[in-house]
Amino acid sequence: MDFLTQTTHFHITTWVVALVLFLVAAFKDRNSKGRKILHMVLRLFYVLVIITGLALFIEWSSSDAMQYGLKFLFGLLTIGMMEMVLVRSKKQKPTTLFWALFAVFLFVTMFLGFRLPIGINFLANL
Repeated sequence: MDFLTQTTHFHITTWVVALVLFLVAAFKDRNSKGRKILHMVLRLFYVLVIITGLALFIEWSSSDAMQYGLKFLFGLLTIGMMEMVLVRSKKQKPTTLFWALFAVFLFVTMFLGFRLPIGINFLANL
């Protein structure tokens, strides 16, 4: 399982695809069959994001357990808000709060991810 933990490429690919699928599904007609299929594929990508993130967490968290733990927590919260936006919009309930929380959690997750030792180093001065 080294391909999951040597680099972050697989993890980044899964969450980028998940974000694109989420945005497409969120702005698609809420009662279309295509949105339902997209939502199911997106749920598969949620699982892939969590598995790849968990593998990276297990492999690398010994260097800075708190930062990796917070990043994992905020990643789960981001996925939760993505799901809440889609489900609540399907039921025609307000989603403004969940969109805002999604944006905040996504920003925090990405900020923490880029700051981690295995992350991309362009935020090294922050």
